[in-house]
Amino acid sequence: MNTAITVAQKELFDFLLNVAVTRPVFIWGPPGIGKSAIVEEFALELGLPCVSLLGSQLAPEDIVGVPQIVEGRSRFCPPTMIAREEPYCLFLDELNACSHEVQKAFYSLIHERRIGEYVLPEGSIVIGAGNRAQDGAIVKTMSSALINRMVHVHLKASHRDWLEWARLNGIHHLVIQYIETRPDHLWTEPPKHEEPFSSPRAWHMLSDALHEFGETITNAQLEVLAFGTLSPTHAGQFKAFVKQLKGKYRLSAIMNGDTPWPTKPEDRDLLYFLAQSFRAQLVKELPSKKESAGDSARRLAHRSKAHIKTLASVSLEIAQMVVAEDDDGESLPGWFMVDIVRDLPRLVEKRAHV
Repeated sequence: MNTAITVAQKELFDFLLNVAVTRPVFIWGPPGIGKSAIVEEFALELGLPCVSLLGSQLAPEDIVGVPQIVEGRSRFCPPTMIAREEPYCLFLDELNACSHEVQKAFYSLIHERRIGEYVLPEGSIVIGAGNRAQDGAIVKTMSSALINRMVHVHLKASHRDWLEWARLNGIHHLVIQYIETRPDHLWTEPPKHEEPFSSPRAWHMLSDALHEFGETITNAQLEVLAFGTLSPTHAGQFKAFVKQLKGKYRLSAIMNGDTPWPTKPEDRDLLYFLAQSFRAQLVKELPSKKESAGDSARRLAHRSKAHIKTLASVSLEIAQMVVAEDDDGESLPGWFMVDIVRDLPRLVEKRAHV
């Protein structure tokens, strides 16, 4: 299912508070973005136990139960984890990964809050969740009858919401510091081929491992962990980020003129990370229109041209990366690029021929 309307974690929580108490809700989103955690937190907030069923591992009888003869008549007895006496939150995770037969078994449960003769206790809530077809996850077409029984909402990753949660839940300080520096690395589209990719869940896993290793972790161990949990590009930059924290290079010191760009061949990964962070700062702090630039933005633009020129003397390729449009089509403001073209024409000319 595709939609242009998405909500962040906090918005989803408010949405559930107002909608899920009256109608079943289905949460769409890529793997590892935090759908399950939000539902569990939502149930806890309401004081309801959360019962999770994994759609990809269910058979129809796991929902409707098995028939028994009672006083000469057959009746279906749903499983005890569903047939409860007190209200609860029923979370149907990976609902769109289950077979069509299992989807049919959910019809009355979702629409009428009933399985055979069993009716969910008053105050119970039903929430479903699933990945999207473009995520490369195991999904099946959801029947129109099932789609029409729920209110649908699409979840997106929000670095602000995640960082707020991370600070309250013991996420490793290196992970928090990195996402504060590169919030665009919190999540990336799942790759078409088989390799790890960055997501809130992946960063959480990396955090847990860093806590277990403690301060004695070696560079080699850090590299194995990063490349085993994150997108390759993000893993390399996280490794470089930790390296610069332990070393003498800081982007702020370079920007202030207190420290030069690293020049040693063994520091090329660090140089790349610092240059990427430099570019991200320019994208964030320089306004799209020159007339909107205040004194601080104009000073930043003036200093940055000198830093780009110096960077080009260290690595022309990396300097070109700073001023180039990225893979998502994001570029530096046009007015700043006009200054670059005027003051550093060779850099831009060489970039055009790469």
